[in-house]
Amino acid sequence: MIGVIATLKIQDGKQEGFEALMKELTAAVRANEPACTLYQLHKTDDPTTYIMLEQYGSGADLEAHRVTPHFKELGGKLGEFLAGAPGIQILPAVE
Repeated sequence: MIGVIATLKIQDGKQEGFEALMKELTAAVRANEPACTLYQLHKTDDPTTYIMLEQYGSGADLEAHRVTPHFKELGGKLGEFLAGAPGIQILPAVE
């Protein structure tokens, strides 16, 4: 099992559009990626910082996520909202 914590800093004033895009991406992941057992966006105390929590059955499942058509299409649109590069942590589960 692989966990991912993505910290996303968004340009102020673009939160609504970002959240709409992420809802669309989340729906596509949940509908098309059965090996992804968690894909959920979270707000923080800072209105321009979000945390995406993800969980996959394996590293191969995470790699497969990154090349799906929906991730390439919708993930490619994130740039217009981001205020910097996402911080990504990939964490192997203790099993």
